[in-house]
Amino acid sequence: MTLSSASGQDNPALDPSLPANGRLEQLTPLVRRRICTNAGPFTASGTCSYIVGQGRVAVIDPGPEDPMHVDALLEVLAGETVDAIVVTHTHRDHSPGARLLQARTGAPIVGCGPHRAARGLAEGELPALDASADRQHQPDRALREGEAVSGPGWTLIALETPGHTMNHLAFAFPEENALFSGDHVMAWSTTVVAPPDGSMRAYMASLERLRDRTETVFWPGHGGPVRDPRRFVRGLAAHRRQREAAIRARLAAGDREIGAIVAAVYQGLRPALRGAAALSVFAHLEDMVERGLVQADGPPTLHARFAPA
Repeated sequence: MTLSSASGQDNPALDPSLPANGRLEQLTPLVRRRICTNAGPFTASGTCSYIVGQGRVAVIDPGPEDPMHVDALLEVLAGETVDAIVVTHTHRDHSPGARLLQARTGAPIVGCGPHRAARGLAEGELPALDASADRQHQPDRALREGEAVSGPGWTLIALETPGHTMNHLAFAFPEENALFSGDHVMAWSTTVVAPPDGSMRAYMASLERLRDRTETVFWPGHGGPVRDPRRFVRGLAAHRRQREAAIRARLAAGDREIGAIVAAVYQGLRPALRGAAALSVFAHLEDMVERGLVQADGPPTLHARFAPA
């Protein structure tokens, strides 16, 4: 789930540079991709489901609860065996399809553990803040840092990358010097970090972990590949630092509520994306309160008033 198109298009789902959904693509000798037809302003052209290997395969992020998407995956896998269903994180556009695929194949669900939030809902917050969470996800095997799942000719090594969600995993794929980055790093857009599911502090720490990795390509949960990922990750971190500086500048100018900060910092943003922008600003403010840079008039919530510390 993401906030704004890197291309500057008003509707990221219609960005012509994004890969098309609904068809199978052979990306590399060992990686195939089918994009679910759940295009939208937060999903680009749809959720990317990856098939890794040949003959005995892993399927990464089977997507939302969409039987037609699972049918399509199984159609292209006719004559092959699904050894593992791998899930990066528990948002409803990524993990529910794992249960549908397991019911059809019997393959184990591995990867991220059950959904967990960065914190509980504070008084005055809306329960809808975590409505995107898939709380039914129960993997057969939850992978921790450095643990792997493998098959003939392929290995997927878990990297803990909390921030977008607290259980988010990326997967290194050493056979092709690639990394499946889920929703943590994407070329088409910045990632929404929305409390209580997400944490800006955890997200920034996870970016730092990925900054010096040696993979030559990242395959993300939405949109096309991330080329030159070391440079790109450094740019993402710089963008977040610039966003924090812009928010602090608005506080210094007298803005006290998130709505006013969003209007000033995200000028020209589509109305449909303002709620996501508010959550992103909130995540920054929550982090700055924890670091003693900003104060709130009570527990930090979307409706709190904020001021420089």
